[in-house]
Amino acid sequence: MNVRVLIVDDQVLMREGLRKLLEMEDGIEIAGEAADGLAALDLLASMAPGALPDVALVDARMPRMDGIELIRRLDVPSIILTTFDDDDYIFGGLRAGARGYLLKDTPPNELVAAIGKAARGEMVLGGVAAERVVAELHRAPAAPGPMAELSEREHEVAVLVGDGATNREIARRLFITEGTTKNHISSILRKLGLRDRTQLAIHVSKHRVQ
Repeated sequence: MNVRVLIVDDQVLMREGLRKLLEMEDGIEIAGEAADGLAALDLLASMAPGALPDVALVDARMPRMDGIELIRRLDVPSIILTTFDDDDYIFGGLRAGARGYLLKDTPPNELVAAIGKAARGEMVLGGVAAERVVAELHRAPAAPGPMAELSEREHEVAVLVGDGATNREIARRLFITEGTTKNHISSILRKLGLRDRTQLAIHVSKHRVQ
């Protein structure tokens, strides 16, 4: 049975190159292509259940909706395939639910093997990502920070409040509704024991964690 692969990358040449490479492989079928996260979600919504991908190859940095946010919304095993080896992308992608992290200079045979592993539910980490994860596991645990009680999404909202963003701006940046933004802020204020967003902005400024 073929593994159906969705390719999500904003570079046309990259998408075409991956398609041609994978189409030559036995056991792999291209389910579709998209240039960014929003286009990928639209494409998936239009697919019949039997045509849905088994694995998604997702670039980390894309316009409109990046790969990290897309993976949060996908119910498809995903491998980040990117040129960036930043910790924010590596750990952000893995926290979002990625099954793997590979750089675009990965040899074709390793990429094909990784797709098969992801389809079986296994984790696949390229050399750089694996090294960073091992280093993080060996690092001494840090004391809980002032905003440690917040979820990852609440932390993102709090940082944007600290930057002076309005609810509408936060909703647009994080691809959520204004109502959801207000609910996050209410939860943040309750968890941190603060009265209003002014106090929250001051709190974030004092205890800024990027």
